[in-house]
Amino acid sequence: MKLTNKARSLRRNQTDVERLLWQKLRNKQILSFKFRRQFPIAPFIVDFCCLELRLIIELDGSQHFKQATYDEERSLYLAQRGFKVIRFWNNEIIENTDGVLEKIYLVILEITGREE
Repeated sequence: MKLTNKARSLRRNQTDVERLLWQKLRNKQILSFKFRRQFPIAPFIVDFCCLELRLIIELDGSQHFKQATYDEERSLYLAQRGFKVIRFWNNEIIENTDGVLEKIYLVILEITGREE
C-alpha cells in the first residue's frame, strides 16, 4: 500500500486517543499553528505534524514498550531531517490532556523563541 493511502486509512481509523488530541490541535487552536494528522514523511507516517515548526507529536500505546529501539531510531531519523519529535503515552493524553497541551505549547514557544 502506498504511503499516502496508508495515511488516509489511518486517518479514517484513528484511535480514541488520537481523536481526543486531534480535537485540541485541529483548526490552528494552539498559537495559530496548523497541525496535520497521520502525515507521511517517507518512509514513515507520523501521528501529528506541524510543518511550519517542523514539530512532530507521536502518541505511544502499550505496543511501544516492545519497540523502544525502533521508536528511538525513527525519532533520530526524523531529527536528522530537521524535525523535533515529542512523544506522549496514550494514558498521559487521557489522564492529563491539559498537561500534554501545556507541554506542546511550551515546546512551540521554545521553537519560535516566543515568551509566554
